Amino acid sequence: EVKLAESGGGWVQPGGSLRLTCSASGYTDCYYDMNWYRQAPGKEREFVSGADSDGLQTYADSVKGRFTISQNKAMDTVTLKMNNLKFEDTANYYCMVSGVACNSFYDKVRVWGQESQVTVSS
Repeated sequence: EVKLAESGGGWVQPGGSLRLTCSASGYTDCYYDMNWYRQAPGKEREFVSGADSDGLQTYADSVKGRFTISQNKAMDTVTLKMNNLKFEDTANYYCMVSGVACNSFYDKVRVWGQESQVTVSS
């Protein structure tokens, strides 16, 4: 069973920076495909960024050039560094594990973490 632990988020003025971190556990000697999603009030949850077990990083167009996702060497922790934050980045952010890659098998999962609030306001 995959378990997630998130930290970060908070309040910042436009143009500021925040960081979100998510750590996954539950499998031994495996790598995790990890993603960040967000949901603003009254809107659908949307993909923000992802980092898979092959080291591939992807971004939504709305955050390209401003957000950077990084993985640790064990590929069980991702950090989302958010720069030049805008009002429209205000949302609850969620970490999601979409897969677990081990030596002899791959588990496709969909495990959501707890919300991390990001508020951009002046």
